[in-house]
Amino acid sequence: MQPGPIYLIGPSGNPNFGDEFIAAAWLKYLAKVRPGTDVWLDCPQPGLAQVLFEGMHPRLRVTNTLWRLVHGTSELAPDAAAETIRARVTGLGSPLYDLGLLKLREAETLHLIGGGFVNGTWPAHAGLVVAMQAVHEVTGARLVATGQGLMPALSEPPVESLFQGFTHAASRDEAGALAYGIPHELDDAFLGVTAEIGRAPAEPGLYVCIQSDTVDADRFDKAVELARSAVQEAAARGTTAYYLEAIPGADRLAYESLADLIPEERFIPFVRIWSEGLPLSAEQTWVTSRFHFHLLAAAAGAGGTAVGMKKGYYDVKHESVAALGSGWALAFEEPAGGDGHGSERPATPEQPNLLHRNLQALVDRKLAEARSIYPPLPRTELLLHRAAAARRFVAARASDALAALPAGLTRSGGASRKPSAPSRSA
Repeated sequence: MQPGPIYLIGPSGNPNFGDEFIAAAWLKYLAKVRPGTDVWLDCPQPGLAQVLFEGMHPRLRVTNTLWRLVHGTSELAPDAAAETIRARVTGLGSPLYDLGLLKLREAETLHLIGGGFVNGTWPAHAGLVVAMQAVHEVTGARLVATGQGLMPALSEPPVESLFQGFTHAASRDEAGALAYGIPHELDDAFLGVTAEIGRAPAEPGLYVCIQSDTVDADRFDKAVELARSAVQEAAARGTTAYYLEAIPGADRLAYESLADLIPEERFIPFVRIWSEGLPLSAEQTWVTSRFHFHLLAAAAGAGGTAVGMKKGYYDVKHESVAALGSGWALAFEEPAGGDGHGSERPATPEQPNLLHRNLQALVDRKLAEARSIYPPLPRTELLLHRAAAARRFVAARASDALAALPAGLTRSGGASRKPSAPSRSA
C-alpha cells in the first residue's frame, strides 16, 4: 500500500441532507485525525459539494471522476459496463477521464462512505465498486466501505464478489450484512450525531417531512394523508406543527398539500437546516419518511412515526433504526386486503426510546470503527500536521486579501507611483 491521499466516494452535492451529513461527518473526523493529509471527495455534484463542505477539512479537494465514469456507462448491460470501467481505470487512453484517474492512482485509501446508493434501486452504482477494485489492481490501494445500505440486493455482480479485495466493508442493517456476508455495523451518521444535537434551537411540537422522490406508486398520497391527520390531531391538542425539507424540491411537494395547516414561516428549508443545524429535542414528535431525520430525532430523544415510501428499500432503512430501539411507530403500506386497498396501520411501539438512552455507547461503537480505519496519529505528529494546516490556511487567506486589493495599491496600502522621469539639463 502506498502513502497518499484519502479518497472518499459518496453521493454528495445534490443536496440531500442525509448524504451531506454523512460526508460532513467523515470530513470532520478526518480533520481531527488526518489534518495534514489530502482528502478527495468524489461525488456527483462537486460544485455544490465544494460549497457545502467548505472549511470542514483543511486539505479537501472535490471531483466527480468516478461518478462521471459510472454515469457514462449506465446504459450498458452490467457486464459490459463493468468491463468498460475496468478498461478505462487500468488502461487509461481516454482524455475525458485520464487526468482524474491518474490522480486517483495516488490514493492510499479508497473509501466508499455510507448511504443507500449501491443496491438494486440504482444497480449502475455497483460500477463505483468495480472502479475501486480496478484501482486496487493497479496500485494496491486499500479499499474500505462503511455504513452501506445494500438492500434491495443487486442481481449483478454476484453479491459474494461485490466487496472482494476490501480491507473493511460493513452494512448498516442486518439484512444487507446477511445478504452480502459482511459485518453489521452502524450508519455513518453516528459519527456526527453528538455534535448535531443542540446545534440549533429546537421548539417543542410536531415535525413533518414527506418526500416525493423514490416512492412506490400511490404511496405519496397515502403518506400525505397520514401526515395531514397527524397535523390536525396536533392542532386539536394545541401543538404547533413544523415542516422540514431534506431535499429541496422533492420535499416541497408534500408541504404544498399541507400549507393550509402549516404556514410558510414554519417551513424550515434545507439551507437553514444545513447552516444552523437540524432542530432536535426530546420534546418533539415527528412524522417523517426521511431515514436520517428518524435516526437523528430519535437519537435526541424525540418520538414519532417513520413512514415507509418504497418497499424493500425504505422499510429496511427505518427498520434498522427501530432495531436500535428508537421506539417509533412504523407506517409501512400493508399488502392489499380483501377490499383491494392497502391499509395504513402504524405499529404501536412496544418499548421506550432505547436509542437515545444508549446513544453514547452507539457513538463509541462508531468511533471505534472509524479509528480502526484511520487510527489517530501520535500526538507530536498530529500537532505538527495541525500547525502546518493552520499556516496554509493563514497564507491562503492572506493571498485572497491581497488579490482583493484595488488595482494600484501597494502591499503597504499606499498608492503606487510611476517612476519619475529623469531630469534633463537646461
